[in-house]
Amino acid sequence: MANISRRGLFGALGALAVPHWFPRMAFAAPAELATGTDTLICVFLRGGADGLNVVVPFGDSHYYRNRPTLAIREPGGGGGRALNLNGFFGLHPALGRLKELYDDGVLAAVQATGSTAGRHSHFDAMDFMERGTPGERKLVSGWIGRHLASLTSANDSPFRAVGFGQIVQASLRGPVPATALASISDFHLQGFEAERFQATLAGLYSGSSFLDVQALTTFGAVSRLAAANPGQYEPGNGAAYPDSDFGSAMRQVAQIVKADLGLEVACVDVGGWDTHEEQGGKTGYMADLLADLAAGLHAFYTDLEDRMGRITVLTMTEFGRRPEENASAGTDHGVASFMFALGGGINGGKVHGTWPGLAPQALDEGDLAVTTEYRAVLAEIVQKRLGNPRLGDVFPGIGNPSFLGICREG
Repeated sequence: MANISRRGLFGALGALAVPHWFPRMAFAAPAELATGTDTLICVFLRGGADGLNVVVPFGDSHYYRNRPTLAIREPGGGGGRALNLNGFFGLHPALGRLKELYDDGVLAAVQATGSTAGRHSHFDAMDFMERGTPGERKLVSGWIGRHLASLTSANDSPFRAVGFGQIVQASLRGPVPATALASISDFHLQGFEAERFQATLAGLYSGSSFLDVQALTTFGAVSRLAAANPGQYEPGNGAAYPDSDFGSAMRQVAQIVKADLGLEVACVDVGGWDTHEEQGGKTGYMADLLADLAAGLHAFYTDLEDRMGRITVLTMTEFGRRPEENASAGTDHGVASFMFALGGGINGGKVHGTWPGLAPQALDEGDLAVTTEYRAVLAEIVQKRLGNPRLGDVFPGIGNPSFLGICREG
């Protein structure tokens, strides 16, 4: 290893079957663009989450007419019922941990939000949503990537933008490189002589060129993260993350935040929300997904409570489900769904947005109608919490969106 050339090393790496847990390192771009106010954690619920059984419109009688077996009963009269939010909406009973945060004023919900672009198609709806350009594919970048590229910043950390998973999420695509991490606890490379390997890489980039400087910055950041002893991380304030992929990802995001490595945006995916069959009501498959989501978000908030004034967590999904349950005890693809926003800068304890109703004449081709375009929610957070007023660069064609008052100025 000591005598290998730079070209030889990368030729060998190209032929190597790199395992999935190998940390993908990206060299940072020149320091042109700037740090916003909050760190953004974007949680994408892949598959089309059923917003009607998450933020339950128990005050709308048509909800129960459409869902004779799947509906969540109105609050009161025993367990397994909706957790009352405002007399009209309630949370699914599996979301008790989130109800605590709602009552504390740090969690807000948005109902009837989404987009009609890519209607009922997972691929198209996710693609348009992550691009931030509904119905338009001319731009290959993602909305988060454009946000990072439109700010003036001295932050050149390779951990400025991190996507948890095997590949970087499409929303992170852009001129500012992002890092995909499967697990920060595997920086030891499972016995792959990591120290010698990194020392050799550092030796190859020992000059003063831009690439050399950026490479050494990357190696330094990796060393700082490794020095945080990721395998021995102890969450703060007695936080207990669920033993799940989502719990693990949120725990690792918290660890990177606490390591002060310049994290501005992290993306976490949660799959399994395509509930065509055996969805379940107060208990069952979807209830288990929601319990995991609530436990992970609650643990993250508890762990980082002293920092949450500078952190915003946002959940989104590509579309919702149809109001009427199907013959397979599930729900089919719809349009409008919900979003959650969590953080110290959020105007919580509220369900934001305009409710269109579930009466037949109020539906959009049989679907819950969109009354808040999802980009209006994103734009408000980008401007008020991330300190970026250049909304036209982040969301081309958005014009002057009407904000709902979801968050306060950062």
